[in-house]
This record gives sequence, structure tokens and C-alpha cells, in this order.
Amino acid sequence: MRNTKAFKEAVAQTLTELAHLGVTLAPATVEDTIEKNISTVAERLGIQVRSAWRYFDAKATAGRLAQSLSSYEESSNEKGVGQAPMPPVGNPELALVLAGVPDSLAQTGGDLYAVIVNVAVNAWMAGHIHGEDGCTGCGDRGPAGHDWEARMRSITEVQPNITRWFDRDVWTAAVNDAGFTVTRR
Repeated sequence: MRNTKAFKEAVAQTLTELAHLGVTLAPATVEDTIEKNISTVAERLGIQVRSAWRYFDAKATAGRLAQSLSSYEESSNEKGVGQAPMPPVGNPELALVLAGVPDSLAQTGGDLYAVIVNVAVNAWMAGHIHGEDGCTGCGDRGPAGHDWEARMRSITEVQPNITRWFDRDVWTAAVNDAGFTVTRR
């Protein structure tokens, strides 16, 4: 279905309608929604997928997507869900993760997927450590044990100039020094 002209036009029209509404969604999200909707129409009406396109309305689809996003944001803000648990600027562990990106790019030959996986795993582990300081089943965490403050002090000792990694220009320069640039096409 995704390789058809009708599908590509439907995605383009829906993205345009979303832009008119001031809503930005990833094209993949729009594609998945359209594919699901067209498949559902074809299945429920007992018709072929190519015949289901006559029921497609880009403006209505964009409206439903915008409403769904708005509803999610409203419910999430009320319950505190969907908000990233951001550590404070100056967090030593975050600095360590950020500092590792240029090296990881160099080590992987610019494999952005591998770099993202590395950052995600490190962030996941950092979140686990921070969120479960009292977890006795987590095993040995080294000399700091379950004391999060002690862990932050030990990381700061290993990486003494942590504040520089919170400066976007310093980080970008380090990525460039590793021989890479991040550009959008």
C-alpha cells in the first residue's frame, strides 16, 4: 500500500492539513495512521484497498490526529505523564553521557544508530540508579553503593570539567573534532 501514488498523495495532503492546523507530527506517524485507516475501511466494507481510497479525507484525518494529540497532551499534563524526567543542568552523569557521544561517533565510524543505542542504554541505567536508590536487589554499584550523591561525586571526580558538556557549542565542536557533523537533509 505504501508504494502507491494514492498513499503518497494522502500522506502529503494530510501533512499539509496538519501544517495548516499548526500541528507537527512525524511523517511515519501519519503514514501508520493512514495505512491503518484505509485497511480498516477496506476490511469493514469488504472492499479492496484501492477502492477504500474514495473514503479518504485528508482534512478529516488531520483533524482527528490534531485532536488526538491535543487530548493526549491535556491528559498527560494533568497527570504528569509524558514529561521527561530531566536531571538538572550540571548533573555529572548526564555530562558523562553527553561527553561520550563524540567518542562513540568516532569509535563506530559515524554509526548514528549505535550512538543513539549507547546513549539510550546509559540513560536507562542512570534513570534506574537514580530512581531506585533503595533497591537492595540491584547488586554492587561500586564504591558508592546505593548512595546517589556519592555516585555523582565519584563521576565528577572522573570527569572534572562536567559543565562544558552542557554548552551546545562545546559539544558540537567535540563532534566536529571527531570528524562528524550532524546535518538535516
